[in-house]
Amino acid sequence: MPTVHAEPSGHQFEVQPGESILSAALRQGVALPYGCRNGQCGSCNATLLSGSVDYPEGLPPALEGAPADACTCCRAVPRTDLRLRVREVERVADIEVRLLPCRVQRIEPLAHDVVRLWLKLPEGDRLQFLAGQYLEFVLPDGRQRAFSIANAPHDDALLELHVRHVPGGGFTGFVFDQLKEKAILRIRAPLGTFVLREASARPILFVAGGTGLAPVKGMIEHALHVGLSRPMTLYWGVRSRRDLYLPELPRAWERARPDFRYVPVLSEPDPDWTGRTGFVHAAVVADHPALDPFEVYMAGPPPMVAAAREAFTRGGLALEHLHSDAFEFAKDPARSG
Repeated sequence: MPTVHAEPSGHQFEVQPGESILSAALRQGVALPYGCRNGQCGSCNATLLSGSVDYPEGLPPALEGAPADACTCCRAVPRTDLRLRVREVERVADIEVRLLPCRVQRIEPLAHDVVRLWLKLPEGDRLQFLAGQYLEFVLPDGRQRAFSIANAPHDDALLELHVRHVPGGGFTGFVFDQLKEKAILRIRAPLGTFVLREASARPILFVAGGTGLAPVKGMIEHALHVGLSRPMTLYWGVRSRRDLYLPELPRAWERARPDFRYVPVLSEPDPDWTGRTGFVHAAVVADHPALDPFEVYMAGPPPMVAAAREAFTRGGLALEHLHSDAFEFAKDPARSG
């Protein structure tokens, strides 16, 4: 298989037969920039320093007027080993925030008060984002409603959101009572700095409250996809068992990785519940009285995040290793999970 050497980062990755440079890079956790993934926009253009490529689907429009040594990574398939000079996405600021139309592809009930929305961008367009970021719906009157992106960046054919119905919440009421599949909405994305710090070697504690699972899900699936070799534990706090939507998914993560652990915590437990109870941050402290060796990512309602921050810093966790996303419901502007 051909090997691609990216400069100036020094990253190397292999490309399977018939696979594009961009697909191979993203599959192996090398974050090359992209926009459309169909050869139109030129966001993934790189400089070919050595080696040769084919374009099985024809010369992409992004090469029109480009230098002779330009290479459109989303369409180029290596014939030989390659050396490329290419900008890699390392920070949130490296990704352009875009205003885009989207279609509601599917609405899927997950629990008594949670639905999953699947959004599709215009044909041939893709959204580049980092695991944990969020998007905003831009409403006709100019207001915004923000929701965390629940899928991992490599799985970007559709955008996945988890929406909880909030009594009195105008937008979530609209989602539950009026929104139909195939509806067209506008989004601004990607947004937020709640993203996975992949360079750290610390074991990870994920702490989610309710639909705070959404950004954490994206982070975990990204970590599993790129083979991040760090122990990970997910603490998920909800009221009762029925609030544990997608209940088999964390168990599947446990089966996939022997160093992954899942701890559901119920604050109002069912009579037959035999697992952990109380506040989710208290379960974390009970299991890890000394938190200084860890990296912590937490997402959920502001009271949960505030209580956890106070408890975790008392437990020795430095703020530089504590990353949080606190979102509110039904306020202007609103962060909605």
